[in-house]
Amino acid sequence: MAYDKFNILTSSAVPLPIENVDTDQIIPARFLKATKREGFGDNLFRDWRYNGDDTPKADFVLNDATYSGKILVGGKNFGSGSSREHAAWAVYDYGFRAVVSSFFADIFKGNCLNIGVLPVQVSPEFADAIFKAIEADPKTELEINLPEQTITLKATGQKESFDINGYKKNNMINGFDDIDYLQSMKSEVVTFADKLPY
Repeated sequence: MAYDKFNILTSSAVPLPIENVDTDQIIPARFLKATKREGFGDNLFRDWRYNGDDTPKADFVLNDATYSGKILVGGKNFGSGSSREHAAWAVYDYGFRAVVSSFFADIFKGNCLNIGVLPVQVSPEFADAIFKAIEADPKTELEINLPEQTITLKATGQKESFDINGYKKNNMINGFDDIDYLQSMKSEVVTFADKLPY
């Protein structure tokens, strides 16, 4: 299943300065019954977003119209806990195309890269600068440049580089998942097979 191509993303951001956000908080286990990747965004951070009677909690950031954007900025150790892919699906389905944190759980990071969400790991100091900038101006923008592997806080010009696996980087730039990547090489595979003597 192809995803949005990711090149340069410039957007305001939604701040979630909470450490150790685990995958059960991102998408509670009771919502893992579906196998299609759509619809999970409705229940992203469900228990933090809604009261028991399904009314929105006014003090949770996703219910605050002050904040918006395609970038979620999380606290240290984002995506820890179980390996459920649904957590990344929920982040993507809600509309986020990048998550920024000073540390990601490895499995969550890999799941994000597999479905078109870019996990951008920054230094604790840069993460703190982002949170402070958003607090001062909720409309402040971040620029995430995947080809250059940089993230820039546009209000101040502060910039950091981030790491990404070369294969996953190429897939994100082209909007490929693993199957799309193999399909993109189909003609090469056929050409090679035609040259085989058996």
